[in-house]
Amino acid sequence: MIKYELVIYWSEEDNAFIVEVPELAGCMADGLTCQEAVKNAEIIRQEWIETA
Repeated sequence: MIKYELVIYWSEEDNAFIVEVPELAGCMADGLTCQEAVKNAEIIRQEWIETA
């Protein structure tokens, strides 16, 4: 399994945690909790790879 760096931060504007995957352009997700955001990012990361 290839591991990717995750950048996690709080967005006041979105009132949510944001997770970006820098190695995959435009790959990001959000969530109300840090854990939810990471879980959503894993789903989006897989979809990004399948689409690419």
